[in-house]
Formats: sequence, C-alpha cells, structure tokens
Amino acid sequence: MRAFLLRDVEVSASRCDVLVQDGVVVRLGHDLAVGPGTEEIAGAGAALLPGLHDHHLHVMAMAAEQASVRCGPPEVADAAALDSALRRAADGLPTGAWLRGTGYHEQIAGELDAAALDRIVADRPVRIQHRSGALWMLNTAALRVVAPHLDDSPDVERDASGAPTGRLWRYDARLRSAVPPMVPDLAAVGRSLAALGITGVTDATPGLTAGALALLRGAGLPQRIHLLGAPGTAAEAGPWKIHLRDHDLPHLDDLAAEVAVAHGAGRGVAVHCVTATSLLLTLAALDQAGPHRLDRIEHASVVPPEVHDWMRRLGVAVVTQPGFIKARGDDYLRDLEPDERTCLYPYASLLAAGVPTVVSSDAPYGPLDPWAIMRAARDRRTPDGVVVLPHERVDVGTTLAGYLAPLEDPSAAPRTIHPGTDADLVLLDAPLAECLDDPDASRVRKVWRAGRPIYEAD
Repeated sequence: MRAFLLRDVEVSASRCDVLVQDGVVVRLGHDLAVGPGTEEIAGAGAALLPGLHDHHLHVMAMAAEQASVRCGPPEVADAAALDSALRRAADGLPTGAWLRGTGYHEQIAGELDAAALDRIVADRPVRIQHRSGALWMLNTAALRVVAPHLDDSPDVERDASGAPTGRLWRYDARLRSAVPPMVPDLAAVGRSLAALGITGVTDATPGLTAGALALLRGAGLPQRIHLLGAPGTAAEAGPWKIHLRDHDLPHLDDLAAEVAVAHGAGRGVAVHCVTATSLLLTLAALDQAGPHRLDRIEHASVVPPEVHDWMRRLGVAVVTQPGFIKARGDDYLRDLEPDERTCLYPYASLLAAGVPTVVSSDAPYGPLDPWAIMRAARDRRTPDGVVVLPHERVDVGTTLAGYLAPLEDPSAAPRTIHPGTDADLVLLDAPLAECLDDPDASRVRKVWRAGRPIYEAD
C-alpha cells in the first residue's frame, strides 16, 4: 500500500505532519522527511480527525431508499405532489414491475391504504413505506401478489369484513419471498457516507438474513461495519439488537431471558426504545438479568428524568438522534402527550446524570448528515423554528466526540490520531475551532479508510 504525508495539519489542537504507511499512522512530527514516491498533501493548518462513526443506521434500507421514489418532504409535500411523483415513476418502469416508495407521512395525504393507492396507480404492484420504517402500504395489485403470505396477526390491518386494507406493520421479513428482490448498491451508500466524513457505521437492523450479512460483510461498502443484527458471540458481532414493538411488548420475564442469553454469549444488548413504557420495561429486564458493560438503549426518544439515575447505575449507554428534532419536531409537539414533550430526546441531562450518550442518524429514517445533526443537537429547533427543551442543548464539540467513539463501544473515549492507529482519517478545510463554529459537510475535504482514499471534494 502506498505511503503519504499530510503536511502541516492540526491534530489534537497542535500543528504537525502525519505520515501514513500501509494503512496505519506511523509517525507524527514537524518537518518530517519522506522518501521518494511518498505523496505529500498540504494541510495548511486544517483539522485532521479520525473518521466519523455513525452508531445507528440501516445500510440495506439506505440502499433500497436510493432505488425508491421519495414520498416525503422536501420532494413531496402534499397529495398532488405524491400523485405526480408516483405516476411519473410508474410510467418509467417496465410493465408489471413493482413501484416502491419511501418516507411517507400522513400529513401529506392522510392514511394510505389499497383503495387510496389504487386511485393513483392501479395497473402495477405498489408498496409505500411509512417514514418510521414500521408500516408498509400496498395497493390492490400488490395485495394480490402477497396474499398467500399474510397471516392472522394484528400486523395485518383488516376491514370490518376481514379483508386486508393494504396496511402491513413490521412485515418486511414476511414479505421477502413474495416481493421481487432488490439488488442493493452498497457502493453508492458508501460514497454518500464517505462524502460526510463517515468511515465506520453500526448497522442496527435486527435479525439480518444470511444474504444480507454476506452483502454487508462483502467489499461493496468501504466503511468499517458493526452489525447488531448478526448472530454469534461477542467476538463475531456487537450487542444483540432487540426491537421492542410498543403495541405488542413482551413479558418482563421473557425479555430478561433474551437479555440473559445475549449476555451469556458475551454480548450486550441494544434495545429499541421509543416510548417511556418500552424504556421502563428494558431497564427492569436489565435489572433482572444483570447488566453488561456494552448494553445500549437505541433512540431513547422519551426518557423521564426519574430514570436517569437508574440508567447510570445499570451502566447503560444511549444512542440517540437529535436530528429528529430538526426533521420532525413540529410533528412531535403537535402529536405527543404533554408529559412526553417534556422529556423528548434528552441529551445534556443524560450526560449530566452520568449516562454515556452519543448521537447517530437512524438513516434512512432520520437525516444522515452528521454535521447537520451536530447543529441540531446545538440548536434543538424544529422546522418551524421552535426550540424544544433548550436545557437539552449540547455543544458541537461534545456531539463530535460521540462521532469519534469506537464502533464497538460508543461509551468509550473518543479515538485520537497517534502512531499505530488505523488511518481512518478526515481532512477538513479549516482549523477545528472554525469548523465547530460552523459545522457543515462542505468542510470535508478528503477521507481515507485504512489509508485508502474514499472521498475527495471537487
């Protein structure tokens, strides 16, 4: 592998040269001499950081979204725009091909079901995913195809006569054999991530199939990847993902038993908690099973202050998404109960209570850009400009530190650049203080993963 020298960059608040060889940082110093053939890159005092880590996203869903019709803002804002987007996309597909859409929300055109979708596109199978990722909405043509795969669970919404309405909850795994497979372009996902300075990701999709695991562990994605939904021991995978469904929560003893099995394999658990009820159940299960140092709460969307000390005692970390405040804050303020609005996406208060907390994107269901998420954590403004819980604001430097935490342990200290570290690096366009004052993805100049360039700004 080639060697290269980053000349005059800012590392940990000091200016120096950084020599990289065979994918590893080998030396930091001043006026370093290099041999022939070593590329020199002028830093001009700009910040050099370890590559950013997104601690919770969904790679396969990101790839699928890139191949789907966007059915939410900003591209689609009302019923007319939805009709136009779906009909235009349908006209561009071969006869009989499935039409897939993502990002829908009821504010655009109300609740969608088969009848509503038939009025837009009826001559081919259509399936639209709600922006939460939990709900699929199918037209009649699609329902006919998947009918043999529909069960009698509450996940299949039915009308008064017992006929499916086309609304299917958390049905992805059960539809795989009925819906034509999509070949994901993981390289395109990797390019999107790299342009933001992201060199490592944690995929939080539960119950990954063997095919998905093979793709995610293959060569298509240039980023390092941590898989919460992979089977195996701690040596083979990260914490075990448990997706709690608030309409069908498990019994405490059953959840504690699942936690104990993961702990017995040397793994923590990463539990999806978007309501106070699911969070309280999870904390009780961790108490019953006994905690593990790598236990995590995913989202922690609603956290009553009374449980902060409980979380600290358990040693559980939180992986949260303040980007949702910027993307959906007005919806939350309108739709949530008053007691939920007072403890929505806490951040500063969790840190003050001693609960390790880092941010992530939840892409494609939340905004991906880490620099925009840093601004969101600092400002906590909704799309309409309303400030949500200003006491939960966190400065950009603290949020950035979470992006620099190791994939395998988000609660650990931020990674630094020193001899012997992997050359997962991000070169910005200015000193760090300036970039923290105005965090923006346009400041990402060059990105390397294990010493290999994966992004360079135009």
